Amino acid sequence: MPSKNLAIIPARGGSKGIVNKNTKVIAGKPLIAWTIEQALNTKDIDRVIVTTDCKEIASVSREFGAEVPFLRPPELATDNAATEPVLAHAISWLSAEESYAPDNIVLLQPTSPVRYKNRITQALKKIEDHGGDSLLSVVESEIFLWSNLDKPRAMYDYLNRPRRQDIDANDRVYRENGSIYITKTQAFNKFKNRLSENNVGFLMSPEEGVDIDTQLDWDIAERILFKLVEENKI
Repeated sequence: MPSKNLAIIPARGGSKGIVNKNTKVIAGKPLIAWTIEQALNTKDIDRVIVTTDCKEIASVSREFGAEVPFLRPPELATDNAATEPVLAHAISWLSAEESYAPDNIVLLQPTSPVRYKNRITQALKKIEDHGGDSLLSVVESEIFLWSNLDKPRAMYDYLNRPRRQDIDANDRVYRENGSIYITKTQAFNKFKNRLSENNVGFLMSPEEGVDIDTQLDWDIAERILFKLVEENKI
């Protein structure tokens, strides 16, 4: 029997950096709509749920086809609220009110709207093929990293600076781009975290690395979205 895959899109109101960020129009549609449509267009996703505390976000989300079966409690919508309790609340609500229990939780953050076609399907396939309990999407990061500006410390051998093309794949570094997380529900219940002891990495393109937090991020994401729509990649 195929796994039941539940997409959860967390989107609280009251964003500070960019006011009403989730419902603000970017590249022709509300920011959250990009992620909703990508999830709905993934045949392996059974349900697409938005968890929010905001009636406007709920209305826009329903307009674009997502389910909003509840409004998130205020204590889970503060500036300091973590994502894991939000996921736990959604899973608990669906279990109690609908007797629904997914096999996998697919966390899709609307602030990472750039995802190529079929990316979510590819991520679901990878976690199954590799027998992982959780998956995180990443992009390749700069290898020439330093820390401590007062006493600079290189995180590579700067006396033998390698050419980027000569760096072994096992020595490359990656950063989470916040775009796709997949967690087996059993592992989430055990660790109370989107990640577990058995993680799988899913590499995405540099274009898909944008995570909108500032106006500059927004401007970059919008240009990328327009470009990829024109190229029929998204």
